[in-house]
Amino acid sequence: MLVVRDLGFQYPHSSGPALQEVSFEVARGEVLGLLGPNGAGKTTLIAHLAGLLAIQHGDIQIDRQPLASVRAKNPTRIAIAPQEYAFYPALSVAENLDCFAGVGGLSGIGKQTRIRECLEFSQLQGYRKVRAERLSGGLKRRLNLAIALLHRPELLLVDEPTVGVDPQARAFLLDAVKLLAQQGTAVIYSSHYMEEVEAIANCVVILDRGRVLRQGTLKELLDGDARLHVSVGEGAKQPLAAILAVFGKVTEQDAGVLLEFSAEPDAAAALTAIKSAGFTLRRASFGRANLEQLFMSLTHRSLRD
Repeated sequence: MLVVRDLGFQYPHSSGPALQEVSFEVARGEVLGLLGPNGAGKTTLIAHLAGLLAIQHGDIQIDRQPLASVRAKNPTRIAIAPQEYAFYPALSVAENLDCFAGVGGLSGIGKQTRIRECLEFSQLQGYRKVRAERLSGGLKRRLNLAIALLHRPELLLVDEPTVGVDPQARAFLLDAVKLLAQQGTAVIYSSHYMEEVEAIANCVVILDRGRVLRQGTLKELLDGDARLHVSVGEGAKQPLAAILAVFGKVTEQDAGVLLEFSAEPDAAAALTAIKSAGFTLRRASFGRANLEQLFMSLTHRSLRD
C-alpha cells in the first residue's frame, strides 16, 4: 500500500541531512513500528508521509501513485494521530469531532453516524459534552485517535500515542491499533517504548541519524541474535573471554560476560568449554535478544538531544 524509496531530506542551514536513502514498504493490515533515538529522523519522515514536507529526493507512493497526487485527490486517505494534542481545548469532545468531520467533507446523517462510531470506538461516549481541556491525558489521546479515524483513513500515522498515560489507557490504545490493522488499515506506529512495538508490530524500521539501520519482521530482526550471559567463580588460569571468543563476540557485562554467537548458537558447547577450563558456573542465561537490546546495540548508549 505504501512504498518509500530512497527518501532524502535536508533542512535549510542544517549541517547534514535529516533523512538519507530511507526505503521501506507497508501493506494493508500491517503495523510498522518506527523506532529511533532523538534526532533519528522519525518526525521528518512522518511529516513527509502526512504531506507536511515536500519531497526533495526519492519517492513516496500510495497504491503505486505519487503521494502528492493521492493527497490532492483524497487527502483523508492518510491521517495522523500526533504526539501533540490536535484538537480545540475550549470545545467539547462532540464539538471537536463535529468540527473536524465537517472540515474533511462529512455532512448530514453520514457525519453524525461517523461521529457516533468514533466515539464508541474510542470509548468516549460518556465525555461527549466535556470540554477537551478538562480531559485526562489518556482521554485526550483517545480524542486524538477518534479525530484521526473520522474519515476512515487507509494509512494511519500514530506518533508517540502513549506518552504520559496510565497503564490502562496504554493497553486500550495498543488494542485499538491492533484492531484497526485487523480491519485493514495500514499503520505506522512511532514510539520509544520497545515493548509496545514488540506487542503490536508486524515489522520494524530502526532509524538513526537519518538512515535505516535495520528493518524486517520481528522474527527476522531477533532470530539471529542468540546470546549467552554467564557469571563464574574464580579458579581458572585462562580468562573466560578468551575461552568463549571462539564462539562469537564477547563483552563484559553485569558481573559476567555476554557471548553473542557468530554462527549457529551452541550454548551446551560453550558451557562445556567453561567447565573444562576449570570455572565454577554461578549463573547462566541463554536466549534471543529482545527489541530493546537490539536497538541499544545498533544506536549505542550515548545520550541524544
